[in-house]
Amino acid sequence: MPKPNYILLIILPILTFLYDCNSQRDKSIASLQIQKNLELYVIPKPESKAEVCLQEMGLVKIVDSLPEIIVDLKYTSTDNFIGIDFYGSMTNAYVQYECFVKLRNAYNILQQQKPGYTFIIYDAVRSTEAQQLMWDSVDVPPGIKHWYVANPQKGSIHNFGMALDISIVDSIGKVLDMGTEFDFFGEQAYPNKTDYFHQNGELSDEQYNNRQLLFSIMSEALFYVSKTEWWHFNAASLNYSKEKYEIFSLNNCENLIR
Repeated sequence: MPKPNYILLIILPILTFLYDCNSQRDKSIASLQIQKNLELYVIPKPESKAEVCLQEMGLVKIVDSLPEIIVDLKYTSTDNFIGIDFYGSMTNAYVQYECFVKLRNAYNILQQQKPGYTFIIYDAVRSTEAQQLMWDSVDVPPGIKHWYVANPQKGSIHNFGMALDISIVDSIGKVLDMGTEFDFFGEQAYPNKTDYFHQNGELSDEQYNNRQLLFSIMSEALFYVSKTEWWHFNAASLNYSKEKYEIFSLNNCENLIR
């Protein structure tokens, strides 16, 4: 009868124990790696129906292609001239590709002149429903209301994704002082009165120069400024926009995203 191998009887339990320990360690390392990967992966926030609709219409989400630009949609909060949230869950700025190309050119010009500076977008495409709500909410004499908000019966260039409300942010993240707040109702916001208010001292040299920087860059990129708002720039005329692009209406979106 063969004799039992006592050495193997001693070694085998030790090897089994070591194997189990290594197996548990490997599982722990794998578990930690999975946890780290989950921590690094941020689940994207679901986009609103309005934004899905805009993507279906072919408009460009600005921050996807120019992430350096800051978006602070004033009408998707109460931080605006009426104190009403006009846009709800829509938080991103969209424009037609044609408008985006001009914005990209403007950004490149800004980098050439002021490296490290960027743009801040206050408004881009706007629905006809929001346009109507703005029109109904503006408390100014009826005869001059269209100076500040486009009549929804005629449409706004914003409704076609061919207009931007925009300003400049310096290299330390400070919005440049343009002499008035965004959405200021008054002559001091008129671009064509910038020289006048500078000469009479109501606009400082700094405010004047900041406006001139914005005007010159946007003009070189083939935008043209509104008559009453230093922040509002059109990439095309209203007639051109109407002929080439579909108007953005939330009612029409229901058919696009079903």
